[in-house]
Amino acid sequence: MNIAFQGKTVIVTGAAHGFGRAISLAFAERGAAVWACDVIEDELHETRRLCLAAGGAACTVRVLDIRDREAAGRFVADAARPAGLVHVLVNNAGGVLGQVGRPLEEVTPEQWQAIFDVNTTGAFFMSQAVAPGMKAKRFGRIVNISSGAGLGVSLTGIQAYASAKAAQIGLTRQLAHELGPWGITVNNVAPGFVRSNRTTEAQWASYGEEGQRALIDRIALKRLGTPEDIAAGVLFFASEYAGWITGQVLSIDGGK
Repeated sequence: MNIAFQGKTVIVTGAAHGFGRAISLAFAERGAAVWACDVIEDELHETRRLCLAAGGAACTVRVLDIRDREAAGRFVADAARPAGLVHVLVNNAGGVLGQVGRPLEEVTPEQWQAIFDVNTTGAFFMSQAVAPGMKAKRFGRIVNISSGAGLGVSLTGIQAYASAKAAQIGLTRQLAHELGPWGITVNNVAPGFVRSNRTTEAQWASYGEEGQRALIDRIALKRLGTPEDIAAGVLFFASEYAGWITGQVLSIDGGK
């Protein structure tokens, strides 16, 4: 199976590190022109350097808060201009925004809304921005990155995170039916626990040796995954081989 993206324009959100960087690099290695965005500027430039070193056709980076609908629209318009279309959108931006689990009654409205917006509302805004161009060309791939937390419970204990990821899965299914008549597929990758950034490293450390062993024992393959494992699922959904697959959730978690 040869997956290539020469001549394709790909947007990856949350691309400064972790899954987003691995996904950006995977597309660049296969010839895509990558447009990567994040709110973390210095690491975003490192993503660009790696993509170009990997032979990417081009890699443009921009600081962007995807919760800003107007800014998201401008970014998409700029990305679409060279090829006349954004072929692939990967909604990877999200996370817990530095929050930690706490009792339900202690969670403020602002804490709840911040996590929900970055994980779900931002994906909606970005999808909304690419949809007209994809409809006009009758082609498009949207891949959302949720979490095992959206299918079960969150290891973080953060109510907003589990809820937002579940909502994003619902959005995936809804958009798949709405956009399907234009040849646009919308799918979802739900990663298991992966040590991919500072937040997950801190989470891993918090479990201690006993908790770490217990987590791995619950995985069929008895090991943690890597950001590259997640990127592989995204590549498949974005490829021609997934042209008749839409509205699906692929758990990449080593088996539960």
